[in-house]
Amino acid sequence: MQVRPKKGLGQHFLRDHQIASDIVDALKMGTRTKVLEVGPGMGVLTRFLLQKPNFETSVVEIDRESVSYLKAYLPELEGRILEGDFLQMELKSKFSTEPFSLIGNFPYNISSQILFKVLDYKELIPEVVGMLQKEVAERICTGPGSKTYGILSVLLQAWYKAEYLFTVNEDVFDPPPKVKSAVIRLTANGRTDLGCSEKLFKAVVKQSFNQRRKMLRNSIKSFTPRYDELDAHTLTRRPEQLSVEEFIKLTNDIEKLL
Repeated sequence: MQVRPKKGLGQHFLRDHQIASDIVDALKMGTRTKVLEVGPGMGVLTRFLLQKPNFETSVVEIDRESVSYLKAYLPELEGRILEGDFLQMELKSKFSTEPFSLIGNFPYNISSQILFKVLDYKELIPEVVGMLQKEVAERICTGPGSKTYGILSVLLQAWYKAEYLFTVNEDVFDPPPKVKSAVIRLTANGRTDLGCSEKLFKAVVKQSFNQRRKMLRNSIKSFTPRYDELDAHTLTRRPEQLSVEEFIKLTNDIEKLL
């Protein structure tokens, strides 16, 4: 008799095997072989990952009951289960300098944090396929001019091509969530340098969207007392109107005044 892990940690377990297969098939991989799955739970995605002969699959799981379940029913994972909190892991010590793809049915309550973690290790993670709340997926993949365009959109799209792949209905989960889900794919866009201070770029983007209803003049004046020397047209715009490239230019212009 199988002892299933308890549902918790914001996790909704996928029980539709066709969708699980489609999520795994969304990985492009290229010449890479290493894959890390975040939050495998009962291993619905994991089983399809293990069926790929060229994949070297590892998983990271924080829930002890899930870890026990995986060890009991997926012995192929022996030695490849990282027990702990993905958000606290030092990934370079786990994977050295070899790039890996990241995949998972990301818990709703930490999906944004997972993606910010990806940004911290972007040189190691050239591809992400993840299922998350539909609203968050739309925010990540949308472009300037949209009301959902925000901090995560800009910071991720600076380094990745973001694709909204498909919507997933509530009834394929146990327990069913109250919202729809969606699967996205992030693929490294080839950029290796922003051409400006990355730290300042993040600060400018975050500060701008923290006051998203105001013109940029109001949100960026804290960076330099000489903000009036910046492009006058840019100062009268709101953050959701700027593309990634325009945010990079704005950061460069601010940097020159510091």
